[in-house]
Amino acid sequence: MNCLMFFKMLLAFSFISLFYVGNAQQSYGNSTVSALFAFGDSILDTGNNNLLLSVSKVNFYPYGRDFIGGRATGRFGNGRVFSDIIAEGLGLKNLLPAYRDPYLWNNDLTTGVCFASGGSGLDPITARTTGSIWVSDQVTDFQNYITRLNGVVGNQEQANAVISNAVYLISAGNNDIAITYFTTGARRLQYTLPAYNDQLVSWTRDLIKSLYDMGARKFAVMGTLPLGCLPGARALTRACELFVNQGAAMFNQQLSADIDNLGATFPGAKFVYVDMYNPLLGLIINPQASGFIDVADACCCTPTHLIPCLDASRYVFWDVAHPTQKSYETIAPQIIENIKAKLA
Repeated sequence: MNCLMFFKMLLAFSFISLFYVGNAQQSYGNSTVSALFAFGDSILDTGNNNLLLSVSKVNFYPYGRDFIGGRATGRFGNGRVFSDIIAEGLGLKNLLPAYRDPYLWNNDLTTGVCFASGGSGLDPITARTTGSIWVSDQVTDFQNYITRLNGVVGNQEQANAVISNAVYLISAGNNDIAITYFTTGARRLQYTLPAYNDQLVSWTRDLIKSLYDMGARKFAVMGTLPLGCLPGARALTRACELFVNQGAAMFNQQLSADIDNLGATFPGAKFVYVDMYNPLLGLIINPQASGFIDVADACCCTPTHLIPCLDASRYVFWDVAHPTQKSYETIAPQIIENIKAKLA
């Protein structure tokens, strides 16, 4: 595959991912939750795409350049991704392993794993387009995980405690809006943008119900990034694509309102909406306040940056669609505190 073709595919297909589960009602190290389970897209994916025949995979250099040992693990960034940082913030572990990693250790199961898949989304068309793991299939992986967990802990009650006291982190909608609606237009003849956003919110509710029916009770549901400000979206004019941002903001508003009302639909469950749009937009608008120097360009993997920048921590974005580890670390503390406050 030539470089130009690769960049086109990466721009069109590599956006974002989702959600994690946990242990019993007690303190686990510094955490009050048992585990983290991640579902969704590349924002959370820690390597589930590595063995797929997918255009949305990054298990090669320079990805992982700033990861432990400089290894490309299938994470969509220069180092750790958002799911890793949330797991650490909850006091569970520094790295959230991918469930489809063939070398996954059994002792990692009780504190959480990642089911998210780069390029995936709520819409089945999105996953088919990118060759990623659709969220419904991620739920099937979670069912298989429960069977495996039961074998590891050897006690149904203890396994149930892990499931019910875990945090389920979901990141979806990024690729549905950015790829399936705006880039390929696969849904534009069928839906107006508000109607498509309504459908995405409904699919999110279906995903939550599937997990709830298997014992999940603590949900952290992420909104989309400011999609019109990603380097891939602003490559031609260097200005944020206003209409794309408006579409993302509209979805986030609808999603947040729905999440606020789900307690009545799912008795005993707790929910928190995780705003990704405004914290990242804040870095883009005022990068110098957090030590960044470039917001319009990516550090690497674009036609204008074939050779990666020397210091990714000075860039808000690593590639055409994904923030750097430093960006995640900058916005995460307040998000982690909010998750703790709402889901403890």
